[in-house]
Amino acid sequence: MYRDSVSGYSVWRTRLPSDALEYVVGKESPALIVVIVADEPMRIATAALRMQIPLLLRLLDVEFHSHAGRFEDLGAIPCVANSRFTAGRYRSRFGVTPGVIYPFISTERYRTKTTRENVTFVNPHPYKGLDIALGIAALCPEIPFTFVESWRLSADQWQSLRRKRAALPNLTLLRAQDDMRTVYGKCKILLAPSVWEEAYGRVASEAQISGIPVVASSRGGLPEAVGPGGILLDPEQPISAWAAAIRRLWQDGRQYAELSAAAAAHAERREMTLDYQIDAWERAMLAACGYTSQRARHQSGGK
Repeated sequence: MYRDSVSGYSVWRTRLPSDALEYVVGKESPALIVVIVADEPMRIATAALRMQIPLLLRLLDVEFHSHAGRFEDLGAIPCVANSRFTAGRYRSRFGVTPGVIYPFISTERYRTKTTRENVTFVNPHPYKGLDIALGIAALCPEIPFTFVESWRLSADQWQSLRRKRAALPNLTLLRAQDDMRTVYGKCKILLAPSVWEEAYGRVASEAQISGIPVVASSRGGLPEAVGPGGILLDPEQPISAWAAAIRRLWQDGRQYAELSAAAAAHAERREMTLDYQIDAWERAMLAACGYTSQRARHQSGGK
């Protein structure tokens, strides 16, 4: 275990956070512990509860089977979810009442002018709808497609993708990019055909910052992320229906202009602004500690 400040603030790093929590708490004396509920979170959440320090859970997915423990054993714990979809699933499953704070996305890191050269699919993984994306590209040979790695692909996975690309001259493959503006700078339509339940769908918001409409799965939290700035289809629909939606949006200038404007407006909605999200996090954290934020006290007349 070690501590660094690479991110601009102190970070303790260890392979087993639950085992190291008592030591870190002794060093830092936190007023609140925030646990991200993704990838076996119950160990550290349970350890935090034993220390009788206020706890706030950040709900990032609905993969309940990967909790590595019983979420319901935590009781009526304060929670913040990354979408209304995620909040609703936890509410119905465990009886908690999460607030909703969407992922923070820095507009400066994503906003760009786009030359509208291709249909972009980020994260070519089976869960993300790889087979659907490949099928669409095959049915639309006149449209350029670019698939961009996100989750690191193994050598075998990359070679398999390259073999499939050999049969699709309209498909370009890119490794993961440090600056996504280089990707969105050529994107006309973002494709997000996920077959699993996305908790939100961050790539949709990233693209919409630059007025790029999205053709996406109607599953999980993607409808919230896409909003009016795109087209939603059931991933169980025939590939031909997906291809028709892509081709129509690619060719119909009027529809494209309408959805592009809607996408840009959706990306600027109040819930995505930094001020709104900071205030929402302040309220959630203080409420978890049993306090009311200064702004909330002021709005209630100081009570």
